[in-house]
Amino acid sequence: MSESNRNMNDTPAEIRRLQFEMMSKLSTNRRIELACEMFQTAREMIIASFPPNLSEKEFKKQLYFRTYGEHLPEDFSKMTKHKLLRTLNI
Repeated sequence: MSESNRNMNDTPAEIRRLQFEMMSKLSTNRRIELACEMFQTAREMIIASFPPNLSEKEFKKQLYFRTYGEHLPEDFSKMTKHKLLRTLNI
């Protein structure tokens, strides 16, 4: 994901201020619940966009890429990468 996409913001400053005020009034637990719900919804949208015939390995690789916007870095320690891939069953 390019740096410009990460910083994209088409929401007017006044609306951002109102959103911040509304979120600030919520309890910490409610904010965490909302964040988890949004993450789950985004994950479901990503999965729904995949072709139905992906292997489990390809599914997991694509889900990682689409979730984090990048492949695992090349300089990622081989041991850590191996452990992560083993945990993900890739």
